[in-house]
Amino acid sequence: MVLATELNVYKTTYDLTLATFHVIKGFSREYKYTLGETIKRELLELAVLIYRANVSRHHRWDILTVSRERMEALRLLFRLAHDLKTIPLTHFVTLSESIESISKQLTAWEKSSAR
Repeated sequence: MVLATELNVYKTTYDLTLATFHVIKGFSREYKYTLGETIKRELLELAVLIYRANVSRHHRWDILTVSRERMEALRLLFRLAHDLKTIPLTHFVTLSESIESISKQLTAWEKSSAR
């Protein structure tokens, strides 16, 4: 079994989390402790789920399904943050590309574990 920290999906999630923490520092007070904290919590939970999916063979498919649901929630939260003008377009594009990459990797992993 490969260490979770060596998985590309984990590395991408970690990088997205780190970038997001830096972006949220610039949120206005109105959104930093509501929307910002929700995004951070979702990202941290996603990283934990990826770790759990890596170590669990029996429940991997279920964990990956929950992970993909979290990705959709994150996609919505980032879109909301952008629409509220808390995330500049350049950051939004970069974060969205990372989200898309993670989503594709989780989908591929889910399909391969379903076999």
